[in-house]
Amino acid sequence: MKSHILVFTLLFVSLSFGQTKPDYSAIDNPISKIPTSATVSTASIANYIQSKYTTPDEKIRAVFYWTTANISYDLANKAASQQEQSLEDRIVKTLKSRKGVCKNYAEVFNDLANKLGVKTVIIRGYTKQYGIVGRIPHAWCASKLGNKWFLFDPTWAAGYIDQGQFKKRMRDTYYKLQPEEMITSHMPYDYLWQFLSYPITNAEFETGKLLPLKSKKYFDFEQEITKAEMQAEDQQLIRSSIRIKENGITNAMIAEMLSYNDRKISYLREEQSFQHLEIILNKYNEGVAELNQFIAYKNRQFKPLKNDLVIKNMILSPYDKLLWCQKSLGALGSLSEPNQTSAIDLQQALNAAIQMTNEHKNFVFQYITKPPSSREKMFYKRIN
Repeated sequence: MKSHILVFTLLFVSLSFGQTKPDYSAIDNPISKIPTSATVSTASIANYIQSKYTTPDEKIRAVFYWTTANISYDLANKAASQQEQSLEDRIVKTLKSRKGVCKNYAEVFNDLANKLGVKTVIIRGYTKQYGIVGRIPHAWCASKLGNKWFLFDPTWAAGYIDQGQFKKRMRDTYYKLQPEEMITSHMPYDYLWQFLSYPITNAEFETGKLLPLKSKKYFDFEQEITKAEMQAEDQQLIRSSIRIKENGITNAMIAEMLSYNDRKISYLREEQSFQHLEIILNKYNEGVAELNQFIAYKNRQFKPLKNDLVIKNMILSPYDKLLWCQKSLGALGSLSEPNQTSAIDLQQALNAAIQMTNEHKNFVFQYITKPPSSREKMFYKRIN
């Protein structure tokens, strides 16, 4: 148990960057007086902050103060998995219990900041203090104020662990840090979130031995963040995994992050395939419904009579839809076993429907080439 106590003691050790401590009391005092009734959700907290503060800097300070002052580190559940809970459920639980681990601190901070219009992201990685690399993953936040990114760690700022107990003590050490300061103790899995033009590798972070800048390649992180924001989530994860591998897999936490990305990518692609399967199924049903309408009209010997173009379109419309379904189904990605069975059944139904539709299409094309006097007898012949 002593080793676990050591890890969490290191987690909350305060660092000093030799800066004069600013006075935030003018911002902190109003948010410290927020009514309990206004703290039941991040929306209500954000509304209160919005009513009291004007600038993004004031708002982000209010978010930081409220999060660190009102949430205590949940030692009892530090290793509990929260994967089965949705983000909304985790935030609600954190606000209700006023307890959480680093992930929960970061989620509340992130949700509040973004609700207030301050662009903020959650960063996942690991830490190092006094030359010792932590053995548990960590989460913190970055917010863009003006045209520059700043780093925040509301967990480390909330207090510290002493003899197996969390002691509340809010500190500004991890408030609004420059990227160059944060990287001394916080290492993102994905070097995109270092916000550095010359990112450091995992080996450099862990050993403290930095390579000369001339040996590094310039990295335009702002451009890459913009690209990522335009990509689908699975593509973001693929690019993130590439960067993580590029930066070196030097510990089990990095390897687990890569494994998580792989699982998430598979899940997202399965979801995409399932959603596409639903679209295909809906289009198939539309095509079959139109085919049935055509067959009913044909059984009435095309009465009441419509012009040739309308009759032609009546069969081409379902035909085109069913062909689209067949092509789309062939391009469908991986599916779980039950959904794969559904796709196979749909494929068989499509083949039969397309064959039937093609027969009726051939009939129509023959029909419109004949003179009106010869058309009626076609209804008494079997389709070959």
